[in-house]
Amino acid sequence: MNEEELSRKEAQLWERLERIEALEAQVIKREKAAKEKEKAKKQVLLRLAPSLWDEIAQWAEDDFRSINSQIEYLLAEAVRKRKQP
Repeated sequence: MNEEELSRKEAQLWERLERIEALEAQVIKREKAAKEKEKAKKQVLLRLAPSLWDEIAQWAEDDFRSINSQIEYLLAEAVRKRKQP
């Protein structure tokens, strides 16, 4: 590889690095926005029967969600269905 090819390759690598850094900045910005959105959520204390907890936990695992996310999903679905005529 001659000097010119090395310079061109180096320029290409710098361009890639700049794109990666820009993407990283976007990811950080999105994560920050998501954290701020999460802070806005309301918290509730919920008491469930152990058998219901076990069922929801298994369902959440099947859907690759946390138990909290599964409960939130189920509540959102119930509200959506209620709004349908």
